[in-house]
Amino acid sequence: MRAMSEQERRPESDGRDFADAAWSVPSYLLSGILVWGGLGWLLAKWTGVHAFIPIGVILGAVLAVYLVYLKYGR
Repeated sequence: MRAMSEQERRPESDGRDFADAAWSVPSYLLSGILVWGGLGWLLAKWTGVHAFIPIGVILGAVLAVYLVYLKYGR
């Protein structure tokens, strides 16, 4: 018996790809902002320089947009 490929298992027109992207994109953005903003907050607590918080948030947003582009934009 041979294994069925991904395209044989589900039709292209079922709309799941769009739903997956609709949930993945905001998840990438939110998690990037939270993770890198959290690292900026920890660095700010450790060093006392509060400029690391917005730098972490912005860096997280930029990296998340880049990951979304790599996954869905090509």
